[in-house]
Amino acid sequence: MRKIINKACLFIGGLLISTIAFAQYSTDTTKTAVTVTTTDDVMRSNNKIYVVMAVCITILVALILYVIRIDRKITKLEKEQ
Repeated sequence: MRKIINKACLFIGGLLISTIAFAQYSTDTTKTAVTVTTTDDVMRSNNKIYVVMAVCITILVALILYVIRIDRKITKLEKEQ
């Protein structure tokens, strides 16, 4: 069971790293008359992106801790039988 948890953690870590890599975008160096404002620009300018990331990380950590706790309980029950 520990191998499965390790693989799951590596998979989730890989997803997070790839998400960070895709989140970086290149900016257009040509100057245009129309400025395009996207949702992520608004979130960054208001510093709300950090709140969103904190909530996502909190939920992810809570889920991982819950799975580890359930795994320990199941292992304990299996050893008793």
